[in-house]
Amino acid sequence: MEVKRKKTGQNLWKTAKEIIPGGNQLLSKRPEMFLPKLWPSYYSKAKGCKVWDLDGNQFYDFATMGIGACALGFSDNFVNNKVKQAINSGSMSTLNSFEEVSLASKLISLHPWADMARFSRGGGEACSIAIRIARASSGKEVILFCGYHGWHDWYISTNLKNKSNLNQHLLAGLESKGVSQNLSGTSFPFKYNDIASLKKLIKIHKNKIAAICMEPVRNSLPDEGYLEEIREICNKENIILIFDEITSGFRETIGGIHKKLNVNPDMAIFGKALGNGFPISAVIGKKDVMDAAQDTFISSTYWTERVGYVAALATIEKFEEKKVPSKLIEGGKKVNKIWIDAAKENNIEIDISGIEPLTKISFLHKEPKIIETIYTQEMLKRNFLAGSSVYSSFAYNKSVFSKFKAAVTSSFEVIKKAVSSNKPKSFLNAEVKHSGFERLN
Repeated sequence: MEVKRKKTGQNLWKTAKEIIPGGNQLLSKRPEMFLPKLWPSYYSKAKGCKVWDLDGNQFYDFATMGIGACALGFSDNFVNNKVKQAINSGSMSTLNSFEEVSLASKLISLHPWADMARFSRGGGEACSIAIRIARASSGKEVILFCGYHGWHDWYISTNLKNKSNLNQHLLAGLESKGVSQNLSGTSFPFKYNDIASLKKLIKIHKNKIAAICMEPVRNSLPDEGYLEEIREICNKENIILIFDEITSGFRETIGGIHKKLNVNPDMAIFGKALGNGFPISAVIGKKDVMDAAQDTFISSTYWTERVGYVAALATIEKFEEKKVPSKLIEGGKKVNKIWIDAAKENNIEIDISGIEPLTKISFLHKEPKIIETIYTQEMLKRNFLAGSSVYSSFAYNKSVFSKFKAAVTSSFEVIKKAVSSNKPKSFLNAEVKHSGFERLN
C-alpha cells in the first residue's frame, strides 16, 4: 500500500506545539525523536501491531509498540473484554475495587521475596513512591541511581550539581529548571557494570544513603557477580535496593527480569507491559520496608480506579496462558537476524544491544544519527514505523516478519548508497532526528 501524501498529522502537530508546551505529554512520542516534519504524529486506530494515521495510512509498528506498553499488541481482545466488563460494572466508586487486592496478591505470588504492594498509574510516579517509601523507612536522604527513572524532582535534581549527570542514563540535555535548589546533593548517578563508581559514591556518602535505585538490565546484561555484589553492599551498609523494572518487567519472564538473574531487591517497580496499554504501575517490596508507606502520605483518587487493576490481571493471565515472554524473546531474535543479514549483505557496520524483547540497533558511522534517520525515513516509505529500538510484540507473526525483512533489506540498500556517497544527509527528506531533550519552537 502506497503512503498517501496528505499531512494531516504533521499539520496537527504544528498546532499542538502552539497550544501544548512541548507539543504532547511524552518526550518519546515527539515526531522529532523519529523523523521531524514527516512522522505521522497521530493515530486514528491501532490493532495488533498495526497503526492507522489520520489519513488512513496503515503502518506496522516495529518501533516502540506504545513505548513498550503493549507487549500483547494494541487493543488486545482478551484484555479489552475484561476492561469493558469492569467499565460496565462501574470503573469508579466511593468504595474500593476488590481487584486491587487481587493484583497485589498476584504480584506477591510471582515474587516470593515480596510481602506488600502499592499502586499508581504511571512509571515515573511509581518510582517517586518507591523513593518516598525508602526514605521514610531508612530515615536517610541520599539516593544513588543507575538508569532512567522518570521526570520527578528527586531524579532530575541530580542535574543541579552537574548538568550532564543524566547524559549517560538514556536522555541527554535534561534541564533541571523548576526543581528546588534545596534538593541539590540528594541524588547521584553511577555507571552500569562499574562497581568502582558505585563504591566511590558509597564511601563519600556513607551512612546517608537511603536507597540504590537501578535498572537491573540496561543495554547489556550485568557482568558476572555485579548485581550480587551490589546486593551484598546494600546488606552491609543497610541500604535499600530498588530494582526499576518498568521497562524490563514481564518481557523475559512473568514478573521481573531479576527472577532470571537470581538477585532479589528490597523493592521492585513495574509499569509499561503490566497493563498492556491501560495505565497501571506497581511498587512491591518487603514488609519491613513497605510498611513505612503508612507513616508518610502517599494517596491519589485515580489510583483507586478499577480499569488498571483489571487490565493488569488480564494481561498477566494471558502472559501465563500463552507463554508470552518466550514469544517476545523469539520475536527479538528474528528482528536481530533480519538486521544482521541485511547489514552483511550491504556491507553496513552495525551493533545490536539490549535484551532480545527490547533490542536496539546502532549504526557504526561517524554520523550515526543521520543514518538512523534515513533508516526511519525509508522504513516509513515502506509502511513501517521504525526507529533504533524494537519492543517485541506477541502480535507479530510470520507474515509480518516477512514484510519487515523485505522493508529492512530495501531500506539498507538505500543506507548503503548514502554511506558510499560520503554525503548521507543529502538522502534525507527531513531534518535529523533528535536524540535527547530539546526545546521545541
